[in-house]
Amino acid sequence: MNGKLVAVLALVLISAALSHGMALARMGNELRCQCIATHSKFINPRSIQDVKLTQSGPHCKNVEVIATLKDGREVCLEPTAPWVQLIIKSILAKAKSNTDTPL
Repeated sequence: MNGKLVAVLALVLISAALSHGMALARMGNELRCQCIATHSKFINPRSIQDVKLTQSGPHCKNVEVIATLKDGREVCLEPTAPWVQLIIKSILAKAKSNTDTPL
């Protein structure tokens, strides 16, 4: 009986340790900049599948624009580049029009 109790207690402790480790790893990933370097050369918008815009905050002092290309690569774009600013304005206008339309 004592061996079973030790085994159950060990499983609970291991489970708690693993779930705590996963939360720390995920939290560490969210609390830093995603972009090490940025790309400012023009990329044809037709080759861009998705764009993620992350505002500056406690996780990173920089505004980050991450484009996912149709071939699956992710590219960090330079937010101050004029063509990137046009893409950002387009995304924000689209998001605003989606929230302004009644259901």
